[in-house]
Amino acid sequence: MSRFPVGKVTIVAVTAALVGYTAFVVTRHTQHSTAAPPPSASASAGRPTPHRSAPPVPFPKPGTVFLGLNTSQGPYDFSDVDHFSDATGYRPSVLQFAVGWAAKNFDRAAFDKVAARDMLPMMSWEPWNYQETGPANSHGDQPEYRLARIASGAFDDYIRTVAKGIGGLDYPVAIRFAHEMNGFWYPWCEQSNGNQPGDYVKAWRHVHDIFTQAGVHNVIWAWSPNVSYAGSAPLQELYPGDQYVDWVGLSGYYGTGGVKDYVSFDQIFDSTLTQLHQFTGKPIVVTETGATDAIGRKADWVKQAFQQLPSHPGIIGVIWFEAVKELDWRIAASPAAAAAFREGASDPRYRVAWTPNSVARTAAPAGG
Repeated sequence: MSRFPVGKVTIVAVTAALVGYTAFVVTRHTQHSTAAPPPSASASAGRPTPHRSAPPVPFPKPGTVFLGLNTSQGPYDFSDVDHFSDATGYRPSVLQFAVGWAAKNFDRAAFDKVAARDMLPMMSWEPWNYQETGPANSHGDQPEYRLARIASGAFDDYIRTVAKGIGGLDYPVAIRFAHEMNGFWYPWCEQSNGNQPGDYVKAWRHVHDIFTQAGVHNVIWAWSPNVSYAGSAPLQELYPGDQYVDWVGLSGYYGTGGVKDYVSFDQIFDSTLTQLHQFTGKPIVVTETGATDAIGRKADWVKQAFQQLPSHPGIIGVIWFEAVKELDWRIAASPAAAAAFREGASDPRYRVAWTPNSVARTAAPAGG
């Protein structure tokens, strides 16, 4: 999970910036299934074994949508994954987790543990020190991690270390680098930390180029803004270009920023999806979403989201924020929401399995 509750406005500055924003702004850091049986304990403990004789399989297959999770502990404790699967009868095919840049190392075991449970590892790669506190509890001001320093090579040794580590894996990894960049709550947002217009694209391309130069080709690059809101940075100006992006992600929640009135999945995402379609045809993954139960409508939201998803053929995946951050977003914490999820995910279009031989779909679905 995002290690810091970004976009869940808990500070005055955030609240002021989001006045009039009726959807929400968020980010946070931190199995039985219709798709496949639960993983065994022995598989969970070891490394995944690619079936090299088997042909590559598109992930997800055309006409299907994968469902994944983002949990607080990620690969270091699968309890929330197991509780979710027990509650819903569904095993997710993607696990998203956050990795900050302060440690400056590569933990292969974290990725192997996820892949061994038949889930695509998706790393929210965050260029900051998430433990550092700033004025008014804001983490947006960390000069060491300014975008210009990333683009100029200040972190190249660390980036190469991670590139080498990921390149040595026998399966693909999704990298969600510097997400929600159109906001102001992270040091990599152009609206914070002394960053300048154009710096984000330069930093993204620099990081991507290092992986390319190192011959690393098993990365799915996910560019992932927050849903647009009044005052957010224009998306097109932050887009690195289709040649640098495989998936386009989006963060969007019902219930953040003090919003309690009911807003549907479509109301949250439609406007931003329209903007994205104007400059890219890349597949869309909802990389963070969740719903509040503040007025008792969490189950309604989940049910309606499954009803509305088929009208968005460009969306190939949805990742639920299965964690407690300011609010309890967990599906497993609400029997009614878990039942709604179980019913929605029982549709064959969500019967998606991931294996080490899976190859990400990077072209937009027909009609998307």
